[in-house]
Amino acid sequence: MRNPLSQTITNIKPSGIRKFFDIVSEMPEAISLGVGEPDFDTPWHIREEGIYSLEKGKTFYTSNSGLLELREEICKWYKRKYNVDYDYKKEALITVGGSEGIDLAFRAMLDPGDEVIIPEPCYVSYVPCVELAGGVPVTIALKNENQFRLTPEELLGAITDKTKILILAYPSNPTGAIMTKEDLEPIAKICQEKDIFVISDEIYSELTYGEAQHCTIGSLPGMKERTIIINGFSKAYAMTGWRLGYALAPKIIAEQMTKVHQFAIMCAPTTSQYAAISAIKDGDKDIERMKTSYDQRRHFLMKTFEEMGLPCFEPLGAFYMFPCIKEFGMTSDEFATRLLQEEELAVVPGTAFGDCGEGFLRISYAYSIDELREAMKRLGNFIGRLRDK
Repeated sequence: MRNPLSQTITNIKPSGIRKFFDIVSEMPEAISLGVGEPDFDTPWHIREEGIYSLEKGKTFYTSNSGLLELREEICKWYKRKYNVDYDYKKEALITVGGSEGIDLAFRAMLDPGDEVIIPEPCYVSYVPCVELAGGVPVTIALKNENQFRLTPEELLGAITDKTKILILAYPSNPTGAIMTKEDLEPIAKICQEKDIFVISDEIYSELTYGEAQHCTIGSLPGMKERTIIINGFSKAYAMTGWRLGYALAPKIIAEQMTKVHQFAIMCAPTTSQYAAISAIKDGDKDIERMKTSYDQRRHFLMKTFEEMGLPCFEPLGAFYMFPCIKEFGMTSDEFATRLLQEEELAVVPGTAFGDCGEGFLRISYAYSIDELREAMKRLGNFIGRLRDK
């Protein structure tokens, strides 16, 4: 019997995150700091709008691109927040989570052999999605001393005559790093000079702290026509299970993304789209409330790591820390495995996000302060034993 499976898909490694979640599910006393999911309930006014749409029988397909009102509100929101104009009828697409938008963009834009530059550590889907679309991932190992920002020199060193797309994902999962407008301006200049498109994953755009403000590269001069923005409702509005995202792109690209979406998905969930209208119109205070809580937890972890002597740059975005554990002479996987076995505390090895994540851990602070206190107690116990040997 012939092999029924695609060689492309069998060569792709499973997510490095799942291993620890599977073990944790069988450990009732374990604490997991591994999930990138808000611990807040979806705000009531958003849930209520979803319930109301069901009560009114609004359960039919929407257009392939999504509800017109939702697309319009998203484009108004991007104009208000980031001063960038999109045509809601021709340049906006509602997707099943931001992840679908990433997949659609690659499938709509890549021909076999086209190269995509992917700064790492990064979200686990980028490399597999490029490979599934027939492209070639070219990774850049970002540096801790640069706070995991992409530098112009690193970008120039990775560009070839086959380079077509650069992935930018800031604020970053897994590091919490951000890139300011000043950081992005030289990157934008290079993209224009080398005729490179940018897929800007902005799913954590609303979660920046202190004086840090998110800047979309699509708002910089000459960049809108070569930028595909991916965003969604999961992180900012605590709507992970609603599975709703969106893409904003030049008309020529948005049309082809919609074509793939049309054949693969049809449309995003109708109930989720009605709920999202309430989120985008009336959810600014919800974001601020949740962000304030995340910021308190962020400060708590930074202070605790400092007391432990665990090196970690200060992340100014998302809800992740990326502490360095190189002093202990173990791989990230070994450290995380022993931590789970000995202290029943689950974190994610940095290598789940690329080889350059070796020597680091991803720790999510999308958990209650009480859970974080107990987790840090367990981590401190483990580190103390390692240092006493």
